[in-house]
Amino acid sequence: MRAMSDHGPHLAHGLAGEELPPGEDRLLTLPNAVTCARLLCLPLFLWLLFGRDDRVGAAVLLLVLGCTDWVDGYLARRLGQVSNFGKMFDPAVDRLLMVVGVVSIMLVDDPRAVPVWFAVVVLFREVVMSAFVAGITFLGARRMDVTWVGKAGTFLMMGVWPAFLAASDTALPDVLRTALLVAAWAAAVPGLVLGYMAFFSYFPAGLAALREGRAMRQASAEA
Repeated sequence: MRAMSDHGPHLAHGLAGEELPPGEDRLLTLPNAVTCARLLCLPLFLWLLFGRDDRVGAAVLLLVLGCTDWVDGYLARRLGQVSNFGKMFDPAVDRLLMVVGVVSIMLVDDPRAVPVWFAVVVLFREVVMSAFVAGITFLGARRMDVTWVGKAGTFLMMGVWPAFLAASDTALPDVLRTALLVAAWAAAVPGLVLGYMAFFSYFPAGLAALREGRAMRQASAEA
């Protein structure tokens, strides 16, 4: 058994039993508060879309939530407030925003905001990815970092849905609606391709993370 002095006065561990750098076990940080604020804006988005039937307002809010995705990560690095919880909480909120936004926009009718087939293809990826990551995490996988391909795909998709939604507002001029549709499809195609590239790369990476996580937990238990 190792002496406690080998690790210092306090040693935190992640889900896989990995040792966390000092301070990374924190929950109450400004970046996590920003992420939480983005999450709490979801009811406002739903109210604008279904309660007020304000498609443009809901689209603008969804765009703002997407554009501020980088803020919490920037603050974490800038303020030295990177946390293990935040590394999991931020992508989980991003995925939830995506799923709720897509489902809500898919339910909008008369006129329909987005083709059903496109929404289903995107939802399939998000749901399967979420289930896979949650499953391997539960089984003890180490935390997986988000790839730049996945980030790029998510960034593009964050602009696609607000554009589709705003373009469905018949109160806007036809020229503006057409421009929004063109912009939506211009981002949708590469966003979908990048998203599925990340999707297929996650499975071998996830299995490797599971093996490494179990090995780290076993090593920690034997220490």
